[in-house]
Amino acid sequence: DWLAKARSLEGQSNTLDREHWYFRLNAEYKGKNGYIYQELPIFTPDKASFFMIQPEKQRGINCRFGMQGVIAESHYDSSRNFIVLLGGERRYILAHPRECPHMELYEQGHPSGRHSAVDWSNPDISKHPEFAKAQVNEVVLQAGDALYLPTFWFHYIVSLNLNYQCNARSGATREYINHINSCGFRA
Repeated sequence: DWLAKARSLEGQSNTLDREHWYFRLNAEYKGKNGYIYQELPIFTPDKASFFMIQPEKQRGINCRFGMQGVIAESHYDSSRNFIVLLGGERRYILAHPRECPHMELYEQGHPSGRHSAVDWSNPDISKHPEFAKAQVNEVVLQAGDALYLPTFWFHYIVSLNLNYQCNARSGATREYINHINSCGFRA
């Protein structure tokens, strides 16, 4: 059912006012949906590796299936994140944690804390003037690409077509914590 709905907008332009669908599947090692670890052994937390830096702190595998136009609003995560795109394309706009003062974040304690209050697809600079000073990088991931996202890095994601990705988190680093703390967040 999800796939049929996701394909309904493929190749169409100007789908902003249309209903979008997103599907997520989470797996726990040797637990719920554990079969995903057999399919993606790079995320197996048996020992430290390039993908699992701190296997004892892994937080499972999260697989996300998106359709053209699905957006994950800009935010940061408090752990390392390793992402593998298995099909389709996703656009990632990334910002170093030092850009925190320009991200116009919701305050800590807000239900969307860690997230930017700016609509990155149509930023209103008169409402969010600091955002105009932000420096970002952009990458388009295609099937087979992987992305390491360090702790506290901001990321905004746009699904460019029907796509699916899986990611795993393992532990956190502290080298960027001062940038986040300076924005009023205690990480």
